[in-house]
Amino acid sequence: MRVYHFTEQPFPPAWKEGAESLRVTMPNGECDPAQASDLYNRYLDEWVLADELGFDIMVNEHHATSTCMTSAASVILGILARQTQRARLLILGMPLANRPDPLRVVEELSMVDVISRGRLDMGFVKGVPFEIAPANLNPVKMMDRFWESHDLILKAMTSHDGPINWEGEYFHYRNVNVWPRPFQQPHPPVWITALSPSSVKPIAERGYVLATMLNGWGAKDLFASYRQCWRAADRPGTPGPDRFGYLALVGCGETEEEGRRRGDMVASYLRTFGIVAPPFRTPPGYISVDEYAGMLKGPPPRATYTKDGRAVQISPNVSVQELIDTGLLFAGTPDQVYDQIIDFSETVGGLGNLLMMGQAGDMSHKETVGNLSLFAKEVLPRLKEYKPSMASAA
Repeated sequence: MRVYHFTEQPFPPAWKEGAESLRVTMPNGECDPAQASDLYNRYLDEWVLADELGFDIMVNEHHATSTCMTSAASVILGILARQTQRARLLILGMPLANRPDPLRVVEELSMVDVISRGRLDMGFVKGVPFEIAPANLNPVKMMDRFWESHDLILKAMTSHDGPINWEGEYFHYRNVNVWPRPFQQPHPPVWITALSPSSVKPIAERGYVLATMLNGWGAKDLFASYRQCWRAADRPGTPGPDRFGYLALVGCGETEEEGRRRGDMVASYLRTFGIVAPPFRTPPGYISVDEYAGMLKGPPPRATYTKDGRAVQISPNVSVQELIDTGLLFAGTPDQVYDQIIDFSETVGGLGNLLMMGQAGDMSHKETVGNLSLFAKEVLPRLKEYKPSMASAA
């Protein structure tokens, strides 16, 4: 199993109790650039430490938000491509439907892959609904734009005989000739995220890595759907655990108390992620009519389930134990964290990539270093040796 260290690079100094929105409408006057500089450099130091400890690295981007200062993930990746030595560098992700210029995306990713000497993993995402307004785009037909952008990116990366042109429904280029071309051939590995089985088919048909974020035990149905779609597409063999990634919160401590305390710190992500002004939460057209109807018929918003099917409301008062029970958090001593991860992997059918959120909110540098260092010493070596049984994937 590969483990990627991840933080959203939050700016907690701007967070105020009772704030209506930490996204979109929060004035940037709440951001002190000097504090932001300190935090950027601190987070970069922690990623470099993660590389030294044996982790891989994941970055993402969000826009107009104090919960994630990375508005241009390719900038962070460019720095890490030079400062790190061995880690895979996963961008998860690049919100293709929100980017008006896919050719620029090709150029950014190709540069990172070359600078890092072939350590880039390209992760493409739909993007959260809160970012439609900052992108100044219509949410209708987002996935059509997404897949055309995807097709253009891969075509540009794999065309080496001179300029090509592109005349699509959404994008038009007369002269596409990417310099430099990617280090990895024919192109860096592709990851795509999904939260529901209905979104899996095009990912499985292409054999890409499927990643799901904080989906709890629902990952089992998602991964099963991937395998079914893989077979239906007549792809050779059976998808191995390396085709599956899962993002979870992680708190690791010398004692169970310390691990749970760190887990509670990381869980602050869940308490802040969705604080956004109501008009930006679900813009019309962002999801299909059927999906929206399912939301209305289903469990309360931001609810998830325990392994035995009990619904848990993800609220500010949710407990550490409830988060562990729902598979959103792995926390405790190194042995407990390892056992929780293995239980999750075996239940969902085999997990090859753990995306570890080991820092969030106002968790300090000292606590983050302690969390990462202990995990790297006591848990990571065992996970690297672990081979999923795949028994539940049959």
